[in-house]
Amino acid sequence: MSLGEPAENRILALDVGTKRIGLAVSDPLGLTAQGLKVLDRQDPERDLNRLLEIAQDYRVKEILVGLPRHLDGRLGEQAEEILALARALGDALGVKVTTWDERLSTAEAERLLIAADLRRARRRRVVDQVAATLILQAYLDSDLRRRAAVEESAEP
Repeated sequence: MSLGEPAENRILALDVGTKRIGLAVSDPLGLTAQGLKVLDRQDPERDLNRLLEIAQDYRVKEILVGLPRHLDGRLGEQAEEILALARALGDALGVKVTTWDERLSTAEAERLLIAADLRRARRRRVVDQVAATLILQAYLDSDLRRRAAVEESAEP
């Protein structure tokens, strides 16, 4: 990167399910989320290796992992497995790992896809990718609001 070029600050978001992992990535400036793909789960080692390859291809600086919670805030049944995958990914890449409450993200993704009139079979294949995109965009939006508030409070 040369002087004057913006630093890349890509974030890779994961919506980890029992059968699939939905992926989204931020733009290089960390402003918008784009759906990337859906990986069919195989085994923990293969899943980790495929995620590492994708993260390296996009030169991500942070991993955002949707953390399943019950409506009352308790961690969901899959939380420990998801946290273990997130830690392994962060350790292997040497990047920050952040968790994000993913409550209702899949339901919201499903509603969006139904509104877009996607057939059930197609929705099933992309719902995890859309959920990852929603999780990432919510995270990016919250970070932008936080940065704007800090900048505003610093003005004389």
